[in-house]
Amino acid sequence: MINYNGNIGSETNLKLSHSNRGINYGDAVFETLRMTAGKLNFWEDHYFRLMASMRIMRMEIPMNFTMEFLEAQVHDLFEAASEEKKDSYRIKILVWRIEGGKYTPDTNDVEYLISYEKITNPFYTLNTDSYEIELFKDHYVTSGLLSTLKSNNKLLNVLGSIYAKENDYANCLVLNEKKQVVEALNGNIFLVNGYKIKTPPLEDGCLNGVLRKQIIAILSQLPDYVLEIESVSPFELQKANEIFITNVVTGIQPVSKYRKKEYTSVVAKELLGKLNVKVRLG
Repeated sequence: MINYNGNIGSETNLKLSHSNRGINYGDAVFETLRMTAGKLNFWEDHYFRLMASMRIMRMEIPMNFTMEFLEAQVHDLFEAASEEKKDSYRIKILVWRIEGGKYTPDTNDVEYLISYEKITNPFYTLNTDSYEIELFKDHYVTSGLLSTLKSNNKLLNVLGSIYAKENDYANCLVLNEKKQVVEALNGNIFLVNGYKIKTPPLEDGCLNGVLRKQIIAILSQLPDYVLEIESVSPFELQKANEIFITNVVTGIQPVSKYRKKEYTSVVAKELLGKLNVKVRLG
């Protein structure tokens, strides 16, 4: 089931106009989050990122779009669907500008859609299976503010995922126009080299990830590590002891291999335990 502008019903009954601006112009933003035992994980961070994305996209934020309102809309959907709140779910909140106009919209008013799917594990687990990555160099991310948003302009990610599948890679890392490593196809990246942990800055065009923010907060409290938010060169990938990818659905995904270099997952395991504590404590 879905929640479409407060109306809850079957997704098979959803009818979107051929003039929908999200479909025609990529004029939409979304937020993906995780719910565990009826609680929206890191909800405040997700909410404020969604509001910031809408402001950057010059969408009109409705007066009733409060944190409490959207949270209630999510819970209303689950109650109508008679889903067990003790389970875990991946939730997506999609917002688009109301149709009208071509490149210049007739209005900045918005509509929204909330959907969900069940997740097996209530907390984050570490996948230690083989996870080989490669660089995707056919197209580049443009450094700047728009690249940090979760918009529905994901053509590069789609093409990169097809490239990874065709070449038997688990994931790919993408570059910006300055040939700096920005992120993975589905999350932010962290490089571990001894006691130093490095992640690209938002200015390089990486997604402003909620899990990225949480990992940075955890690392700031660990005296054994030094966090560096600096640009990453492709040459640094083979010098690192460890590389891991973060997103709100998977949590922390260690990379096992890049070209001839194989990695450990010691820091990823340590951070995963602390991340799950944050989830439990709220």
